[in-house]
Amino acid sequence: MEDYQNYEQKLNMETKPQYEEPISVKEWIITMLLLMIPIVNLVLMFVWAFSSEEKKSKSNYFKASLIIAAVLLALYFLVFIVIIGAAIVVGTQS
Repeated sequence: MEDYQNYEQKLNMETKPQYEEPISVKEWIITMLLLMIPIVNLVLMFVWAFSSEEKKSKSNYFKASLIIAAVLLALYFLVFIVIIGAAIVVGTQS
């Protein structure tokens, strides 16, 4: 009988999803305040995104934020190159 109960407990642990505790409002406020500090915000974004000790939802949020920031930086760079190229072309025509 004891073996059956152990088996049942083990089966329940394996089949039920293990949810982590949600991030509290206090923790989000502290996070937002820290993100207002220049340079520290960039470092902390990488720490929170790739730390194995951070909650999964917070880690995923900062991974997504870094991906979006990288895409926007690439677009800004492309627009900058186009504007500089257009300025060079117009400057050489005069």
